[in-house]
Amino acid sequence: MSRALKISPLLIAALAFIVLVGYLYLPKDEVQNKQQAGVTPVTTHRIAEEEFAVIIEALGTAKANESVFLTAQTTDTVQSIDFTDGQLVKQGQLLLQLNNEEELARLRALDINLQEAQRQLVRLTNLAKESATSEQLLDEQQAKVKATKAQMDIAKSQLNELELRAPFAGILGIRQVSLGALVKPGDVITTLDDLSTVKVDFNISESHLPSVALDQAVRATSVAYPDETFVGTISSIASRVDPNTRSIQIRATVTNPDLKLRPGMLLQINLQKQLLSTLVLPESALVPVDDKQFVFVVEQDTVLRKEVKVGYRKPGFAQILSGLQSGEQVVVEGTLRVREGSKVKVLNSGQGQG
Repeated sequence: MSRALKISPLLIAALAFIVLVGYLYLPKDEVQNKQQAGVTPVTTHRIAEEEFAVIIEALGTAKANESVFLTAQTTDTVQSIDFTDGQLVKQGQLLLQLNNEEELARLRALDINLQEAQRQLVRLTNLAKESATSEQLLDEQQAKVKATKAQMDIAKSQLNELELRAPFAGILGIRQVSLGALVKPGDVITTLDDLSTVKVDFNISESHLPSVALDQAVRATSVAYPDETFVGTISSIASRVDPNTRSIQIRATVTNPDLKLRPGMLLQINLQKQLLSTLVLPESALVPVDDKQFVFVVEQDTVLRKEVKVGYRKPGFAQILSGLQSGEQVVVEGTLRVREGSKVKVLNSGQGQG
């Protein structure tokens, strides 16, 4: 019996040789799969101190730099229209003429009377030098000349009221009257807007008030032009805080060289509050648990979960106040597939990355 249980050393050597040969001839892909079993591929970011702009965001409505409804000053019919819809005009340019035939005739009559009164004044002045006329007649003629000039000034003023001119340079709106129409004071003929710059009024929380100042730069964007940014500055800050909303009104002046921005447009305003030098991490690395934030840090192909304190945020990035040190390698893609102590394979490499 004891002899039957003995195993020959030669048999043991033969079995070992068979196992070795089988391992050597095992497909390489199968060997690699076994070695990589339980290893999770991830993408990382090497955290470092960066410039982090803290941005105040607000919504505002665009207003023209100057804007008026152009109306007639007197009641009369439209004699001529000298503008087209949407036309760019200069300050003082004639836009519309009301019927002025009666005023022109009155002005011509007054001009004739003035010439005759001045001629008589010259004659009486010469006679007065020779004592051939009285001082009273000379004074009366001088008064007549002055009165005629005053009447001419009134006539010219009435003539000007029959003209509609642009009070400032800008772009006209849609015409509301036609040739021959009877207009009266208050009737809107068209609109005029100065769009070389636009004003944008927006509100910010009173907590941001120490961070804003006159002439501070702002950037504006519009859904109408998603790929363009319009630059401006703060032109005024309200003197009071709204007690209901605890916000304060800010007015910015935004340049509009191509006249793309129009009154009434909704604009997204970005105002830089401060520029920090701090640790910055992509938001995709954060793993929220209840009211806390965690990240996974890679150390020697193993991930460790660390709690972090997050400060300011902006689209895609977050400020890290504590919990991490500069240079640590943090998982940004694959956070849902790893756990504390998981083995990982870092797929990426490059500047700012693990």
